[in-house]
Amino acid sequence: MTASSVPSDSTSFAITGMTCAACATRLEKVIGRVPGVTAVSVNIATEKAAVEGGETLSLAAVVAAVERAGFGAVPLSEDSAATEADLRRQAAAKARRELILFAVSAALTLPLVLNMLPPLLGREMLLTPWQELLLATPVQFWIGARFYRGAFGALRGGLGNMDVLVVLGTTAAWAFSAWRVLTADPAHAGHLALYFEGAAVVITLVLLGKVMESRAKRSAGAALRALMTLRPETARVEQGDRVVELPVAAVRAGDRVLVRPGERIPVDGTVVDGASAVDEALLTGESLPQDRGPGDRVIGGSVNGNGLLTVQATAVGADATLSRIITLVEQAQTGKAPVQKLVDRVSAVFVPVVVVLAAVSFFGWWLIGGSLEGGFVAAVSVLVIACPCALGLATPTALMVGTGVAARHGILIRDAQALEVAHRVTAVVFDKTGTLTVGHPVLTGIAGDDRREILRLAAALQQGSEHPLAKAVREQAAAEALTVPPLKDFQALTGRGATAVIEGQPLWIGSRRLMQDLGVETAPQEDWAARQEQQGQSVMWLASEAGLLGALAVSDPVRPTSARAVSLLKGLGAETVMLTGDNRVTAQAVAAAVGVDRVRAEVLPADKAAEISALQASGRVVAMVGDGVNDAPALAQADLGVAMGAGSDVAMQTAGLTLMRSDPLVLVAALSISAATWRKIRHNLLWAFGYNVVALPLAMAGQMSPALAGAAMAFSSVSVVTSSLLLRRWQGPAGDGVTR
Repeated sequence: MTASSVPSDSTSFAITGMTCAACATRLEKVIGRVPGVTAVSVNIATEKAAVEGGETLSLAAVVAAVERAGFGAVPLSEDSAATEADLRRQAAAKARRELILFAVSAALTLPLVLNMLPPLLGREMLLTPWQELLLATPVQFWIGARFYRGAFGALRGGLGNMDVLVVLGTTAAWAFSAWRVLTADPAHAGHLALYFEGAAVVITLVLLGKVMESRAKRSAGAALRALMTLRPETARVEQGDRVVELPVAAVRAGDRVLVRPGERIPVDGTVVDGASAVDEALLTGESLPQDRGPGDRVIGGSVNGNGLLTVQATAVGADATLSRIITLVEQAQTGKAPVQKLVDRVSAVFVPVVVVLAAVSFFGWWLIGGSLEGGFVAAVSVLVIACPCALGLATPTALMVGTGVAARHGILIRDAQALEVAHRVTAVVFDKTGTLTVGHPVLTGIAGDDRREILRLAAALQQGSEHPLAKAVREQAAAEALTVPPLKDFQALTGRGATAVIEGQPLWIGSRRLMQDLGVETAPQEDWAARQEQQGQSVMWLASEAGLLGALAVSDPVRPTSARAVSLLKGLGAETVMLTGDNRVTAQAVAAAVGVDRVRAEVLPADKAAEISALQASGRVVAMVGDGVNDAPALAQADLGVAMGAGSDVAMQTAGLTLMRSDPLVLVAALSISAATWRKIRHNLLWAFGYNVVALPLAMAGQMSPALAGAAMAFSSVSVVTSSLLLRRWQGPAGDGVTR
């Protein structure tokens, strides 16, 4: 068995103790060495690790490896609402502790800062050197203990991180000052140049930065937490003549669940009794409540309106739509964009380079400038100001906010790769049925000698198909109260139709191409079929071994928003193409209605993939939009697969983006969000790199004190996260003004 064929499962871990991008890089190496691990991605912004491995992977081994490296790890299962809640409580408790530590640190540091003012005003200092030592020491070794623990763990693992730089800089400042206090002549103690305030201010400001950064990161993950809060904890399940309240985890597919007005629907299911308006806004981005009645699907987590509903559960637990949405959003936020890998490589060598620059500064000032103290100040400032926090947070925080905004608008992004590709799309390929059209066709006409018999046999054969056209035939047969016989040996003929044995005779239903392949003569109904197709209707042909039995016309109206979506995509510079297995005349009628640039009709699924490959060969970045099983090969071939949320599970699993609302305009919004996110990433990286490019030379030149360096370092991290949070202002395409 080859490595690529080894079964692989993905498990997420909540990671504690990380302080910067270098920690994430180090953890990836540590976890990657665990037997059975095939891939790992650690995200500093979400504080999670995504680990893939085969059957030999031990979760306990991963946790042990992480703990040996000086961090903590908690496995997160697919249905980990309780674990997530515990982690959120722990994070809140940690935030409170950090706030208290910052307050204590600030209280101890403030007198040291105020002590710097009297000499500037020509007055005696407020504190003696020994008092400064007493104030600075607890800040250095009690408040700053977290930095020592982090630095020790990093160095033990053979890698530097932010903690190493903070510890080196502040310890040097404290030790140099303490040595001066301990060895000074008491008569001159009041005139010593001490740097206690520099070390204490750095630690205090770094703590302040961490407090603000944590709050900003929690805001960045607000969209995902909002989704998690949609999970109801209990459900009212009908058991015989009584209704029992059970934990949602105990509900099974097939159970009938009672949902009262104003309650959240606990499971995915089908309404079997009652009618109501259901609010699905947080799941699909649809702002208006949707009417739901018997036979309609409802999504767990949506809010029931003013009606009493009885819902038969169809999907529960990890299979439910809300759980799958949360999993997809988590995967996207935990994963890494291609640009982040470059940043990680830079961060991995950044700390050693900074240590070298600090040494160069120290010896340069001492040996060339003749100032030992000037070299010391410059070296400490270099160590403090160069912490790579902003660099590590630039990409993941923007991705967190971008994917969260997308989820709020009904757009699920499978991974960062999909988000990265979306803003570069230059060609959009649409399937027709269920994508540009509403996907709920109705039977409009039947041609043949016996209309009711043709409908009866067609409905019987279509019992084995989930295609929207097949559903239209079945619904019409049910409306006419026809008795439909059972079928045997059903077989879907991909891209052409289907065949089965009905009442002992083989029947075929499908396209004109299928009839040609079977050698069935269609001439008797060709004139009728041509008239239907010119009106944009699809024609299905029904045949037996004896020949043609008849033809059925089905109308699938164009979505009201399709034409505007195509127009907006053209405005973004994207070529629009429609690929469909339907006949040429019908396809061209739909294409003319929506305004696509090119149309290819009577295309088999394999040919759709070939068409996309040809577009890619011409240099285009291709997005394929579809909703059916037949679209899966094309979705996989495209640079970006986009599945309509109302479509099949196969389409959703193959696609990089899933539009929870079956509206082509949502695709325009997805491309716009992608573009906004990547503009923000570029802006953040420019700021983070630019900050270090400007700040490091100033520190080396002695133009920046350690305290000012600490403030600048903290500000850079907070500013990057705050900049990412501005993405939450994205409101979607307005009019025709979508920009990229």
